[in-house]
Amino acid sequence: MTAVDSDFDVKQTILLDGSFGPQETSLLTAVLNSDAGKLDTLREAVVELETEAPKGQLSPAGYVRLGVGNYLLGYYGKAAENLKHGDGGALAAYYAAKSQFALGLYSEALKNYDSAQKSGYNPGDCALGKAEIYRYQNNPKKSWEQLEKCHGPVEQTAEYLYHRGETVAMLLDDDSIENPSEQAVNYFERGFAADKTHPGVLFGLAKESERRGNDEEALELYKKAASRFPVHTGVLFNLGVLYEDREMYDHAVVCYQRIVDAQPNNQRARLFLKDAKASNDMHVDEEVQRRKDRVSQVLNLPVSDFELSVRCRNCLKSMGIMTLGELCRYTEHDLLASKNFGDQSLVEIKEMLTLKGLQLGQLSQERPAAEERNISSFSTEDQETLLRPVIDLNLSVRARKCMHRLNIQTIGELVRYTADELLKCKNFGVTSLNEIREKLVNFNISLRGE
Repeated sequence: MTAVDSDFDVKQTILLDGSFGPQETSLLTAVLNSDAGKLDTLREAVVELETEAPKGQLSPAGYVRLGVGNYLLGYYGKAAENLKHGDGGALAAYYAAKSQFALGLYSEALKNYDSAQKSGYNPGDCALGKAEIYRYQNNPKKSWEQLEKCHGPVEQTAEYLYHRGETVAMLLDDDSIENPSEQAVNYFERGFAADKTHPGVLFGLAKESERRGNDEEALELYKKAASRFPVHTGVLFNLGVLYEDREMYDHAVVCYQRIVDAQPNNQRARLFLKDAKASNDMHVDEEVQRRKDRVSQVLNLPVSDFELSVRCRNCLKSMGIMTLGELCRYTEHDLLASKNFGDQSLVEIKEMLTLKGLQLGQLSQERPAAEERNISSFSTEDQETLLRPVIDLNLSVRARKCMHRLNIQTIGELVRYTADELLKCKNFGVTSLNEIREKLVNFNISLRGE
């Protein structure tokens, strides 16, 4: 694992001509994996180089830096294209091979690994790259042969141990290899000991954990592998599937979207993304419906199920309130306007609703409005009367307070009520009712239903 240099400047390394080889690319990878915030810095540098390319201002060495930057960001198609315009050196050939491998262009990748090695790139790294390609071509024996060519310090690296483990895991039918599955785990564990953050090793251990049914452990390992750069597409696919198994479709969408962003032509990723989005929408709808059903059950509870005072219970009965849902259609003002309904009863009601996560007035928009009267049937003179303020009736103090509690502002609003509805108002009795009837007679109009 490459040590992180705190003074390493990501942007200047990509933008400026200068030394740019395996050491710099290793440092770039190490910095990105130690500080995800540097990813934005790398993107900015890559975008700046991309704006120079169409103007013919980018040198062959600049194209190599741009291609490596594309690769580290996971934009393999762009990386392969830009590296074609590079200086033809070992680094350009090596990262062209890695990009082509990610795109599934195995034959081209093998040629570039050979070119990179001939140009002086580390032969062990090239051998590991070719071993990976043979494995993906379902030729583990040829992959094993490549790994056998590696000698020296490379055999102790996490990268080598990862490829060794992946290859031996494919040789289950090879009688010359004893307990290949156990050997694979052993290689992964040795790789983990060498570098606990190596994405390949984490990927290998995650797959093995999943194979053994340890999904929770696999999930954590996949998540750690997905946080490394550049991330293996297999990690994102497997992590996305595990998220879907847990109905965490929004997380799965993020995984598949990362693949599609880097590889727009990856049809498998596009299909997985489409399905995850559809499942997420369906899951959200189902969850919303479940919440609605739970609320509906609470709203349908009868108020008689709760311990209320006799006065409070009688008030609710006189108002025709039978369930919590019907009660939530009324505001505090509405209840206090009701006859015999006082502050103590209001406190009882509010405490009862709070216990169920409800409150007065939350369903007030569902409360049936007072029946409208068709004023077009009235004469022009009567229609003008209906628009007059209720204070023009010169009511007594008690009757005026009732009008205030019911929020009656005009004579027209008053005549929408029946006599029974007015009598339900707090402190409003027959005397007040007869007073209103007499006042309305003076204007040749009456309450609804009379």
